Amino acid sequence: MRVLQRSLATLTLALGAVGAVGTGQAASVGSPGAVVSGSPPPGAAAATARTPLTPLSLCEQLARRLPNVSRAVCARAQLVPGAATSVQGQPLLQRDVSAVSARLRVLVLGGIHGDELSSTALVLHWIGAAMETPSNIHWRFVPLMNPDGMLQGKPTRTNARGVDLNRNFPTPGWDKEAPTYWAKRTRSDPRRYPGPRPLSEPESRWLHDEMERWKPDLIVSVHAPYGVLDFDGPTVAPERLGRLYLDQVGIFPGSLGNYGGVHKKVPVVTIELPSALRTPQEAEIRQMWLDLLRWTAERLGAG
Repeated sequence: MRVLQRSLATLTLALGAVGAVGTGQAASVGSPGAVVSGSPPPGAAAATARTPLTPLSLCEQLARRLPNVSRAVCARAQLVPGAATSVQGQPLLQRDVSAVSARLRVLVLGGIHGDELSSTALVLHWIGAAMETPSNIHWRFVPLMNPDGMLQGKPTRTNARGVDLNRNFPTPGWDKEAPTYWAKRTRSDPRRYPGPRPLSEPESRWLHDEMERWKPDLIVSVHAPYGVLDFDGPTVAPERLGRLYLDQVGIFPGSLGNYGGVHKKVPVVTIELPSALRTPQEAEIRQMWLDLLRWTAERLGAG
């Protein structure tokens, strides 16, 4: 495996040149699909509405539970609520950071699985990196895609209805492949329940519709804890980001990598951090960011 040349360059701070804040739009209703037989798996959270999060209240909660995230780090992200909400009515908070002459649109996602706390922490740190690092990219960050799962007393991989959001996207053949995979390959593991039909959940519907509306040139999805770099899509994959090396682990029915990278031909970089509970050190977070910038310049034309 070829190791990408890495060098830490002194970067010009550009705090005032970036930071255009965008807002999401309401999720539309997904097209109906086949129903997975049986009830939602045991352990699904009650799908009752909660008091809606505000950026301040979210930062207070995240600072208490996320590794290496202070209130200041979260507040600096300047998250804003979009129109899309979770099952329990929580807004999917986001932040746009864009150069005036942006050539690419990149969507960065964390917390699709609510028990992968480090993924949300990394995205929050990367918002700060985007504000400090000049690039020809319009970044759209959504650090917590599954607020209902992560903000429970005990965080869960699934959303409030017990659905694994990363198995709920409408990949071809979902109606046959997703139920079969869940039943036979996972032995009906409740943590990997794909839902009764594709796009049955408001969180996955929002992301599906956002891909159609905003048309990102790249999606970066942060997960944990396998400690590898995965990739799906039509271009040459990055060989490494920081200490994570490319190890393409295959595709799964209903996964974002399968739907976005294979079916929709939108490159999807999937980052699997080594731990769900520990965020990488500051130097590693920064090196991963620089390697991502370098790859987008070399392979996607960010310049």
